[in-house]
Parts: sequence; structure tokens; C-alpha cells
Amino acid sequence: MKASMRFDLVDLRLFVLVVEAASITHGAARAGMALASASERIRLMEDSLGAPLLERNRRGVRATPAGSALVHHAQLVIQQLDRMRAELSEYAEGLRGRVRLLANTTATAEFLPAALGAFLSLHPQIDIDLEERSSREIVRAVAQNLAEVGIVGDEVNPAKELQIFPFAEDRLVLIAPRNHVASHQRTIAFRDALAYDHVGLPAGNALQDQMEDHAARAGGRLKLRVPLPGFDAVCQVVGSGIGVAVLPATAARRYQRSAAIRIIPLVDTWAPRRLTICVRSFTALPPHGQRLVEHLRARA
Repeated sequence: MKASMRFDLVDLRLFVLVVEAASITHGAARAGMALASASERIRLMEDSLGAPLLERNRRGVRATPAGSALVHHAQLVIQQLDRMRAELSEYAEGLRGRVRLLANTTATAEFLPAALGAFLSLHPQIDIDLEERSSREIVRAVAQNLAEVGIVGDEVNPAKELQIFPFAEDRLVLIAPRNHVASHQRTIAFRDALAYDHVGLPAGNALQDQMEDHAARAGGRLKLRVPLPGFDAVCQVVGSGIGVAVLPATAARRYQRSAAIRIIPLVDTWAPRRLTICVRSFTALPPHGQRLVEHLRARA
């Protein structure tokens, strides 16, 4: 095709209607256009392309190979524009919106339930796809535009490639049964906690994977007795005397009375955690994504 070729949406819609009707006259009528105007548009399209688009005969017209290719691409363009208009009109009317949100374990379990509950109550037209991932995976996904919003821990530095906002602060602690030898310590290093049996979360869980990494860096490994699906179950099993576990302090405090556990602060430099909201660009987010980020920032 020539670089000077110029077809606008009116041209594309007209040409599709003409080919479907096999008649310039009938196609022009369907497009609400005078026959002379339609004929002139098609002539200019052929001049611009430098090739005939229609074969004319006594019975009407049919597309040439170039015309057939144009119809195919014109239909794709028209369909995509129609979908865009429909979706944007729904947003404008406040009917629907969806945000893909990726978050690490601590954010998903401890800070997001209340925040998202309040947000969804305020915005009944917006849905959220929430998925738990490791912080490194979240940064990659947001950078590649596979998710609009991410919430990560400070084991990564998303500011290198993303726009960030503070969200929450917490710290990781060790929990132990009340009669456990570790429960008498005021603080503990994670390296020392590797000497004990552990209760943990399933393989692939973002927090569990992080603990496995820290154990390897400390030159050891977790002696995991049992993986459990959530913080509540971990606290209950630790409270029954099975082993120790590393959890966010917010979760440990919530279950401390009911689960017969002791909380021992970790002295490791990575134990205090800042959770950060990350996006590719706040101004480039769709309106429903901006509303979610604003809501999360307001609760920070």
C-alpha cells in the first residue's frame, strides 16, 4: 500500500456496506449517503491505493482481491471501535469497571480485606480481580501492563520502573507455643529459629517462598512439619505445640488470645515491612483504577 493512502471511518463503513450489498447504489443508501458522494469516495479510495477495489458489471459490483483485503481489515477496525464505544459508554454511565490487582500475602490477608470491602461498597459498579503473587512477580506484571495495580513488600524496589505510593507498615514476627523454649526469648534471629520445627503456608505462597529464600541465605532450610492454607490455621496448629511459624505481626496479634501462642519479634533487617502501591502511571490508569489507588492511599 502507498504511504499516502488515507481512509477514514466513513470510507471504511461505506465500502463494507457496498460490498455486502453488491451495489454502490444500495450501499450508499444504507450508509445514508447520496450516490454521487459515495461513488466519489470510492474513486478517491482507489486512487489513493493505486489499485481497483471493485469490479463493476451490469449486475452490480464485487470486491477485487484488494477490496476483499480491505473489507476484512475494515470489519476488524469497525468491530473494535464499536466495542470501545460500548465499553466506554458503560464506564461513563457508571455501570461497570474492573481492576486487576496483584498483592503479596501480607497485603492480601491483613490489609486489603477491609480496604476492598469499603471500596466495593462505595463503588458498586466496579469489580476487582485480586490475585496473590510474590512481590517480584507483581513488579514484573505491572511493568508489563498485565495488571493495573500492585501491592508489594520492600524486598523489591519498584521505584526503579514504576510509580509508587505508600500503603501500610507491618513487621514479621515468630510465633511459638506458650511452653516452647523460644517463647521465653524477648527477640530472636531467624537464623536461630531454623533450629526448630516450623508450621508454614503452602508451596507457592508468596510469604512462604520468601521464608524459604531467607532460610537458604542463612545457610539452612525450614524444617516444615505441615503447610496450612491460612494464618488462622497456622496459629491454631502452632498453639497446639507443633512448632513455630513466621507471620505478620497484625495476624499474630489477632489470634494471640485464641491460639495460645507467644509473639517473639524478629531482629532481622528484613522483618519490618513497608507495603507499597505500584502502578505504571497513575494518570494513565482508567478512571476505576485511579479511584482504587486513591482509596488505598487514603487508608494508608
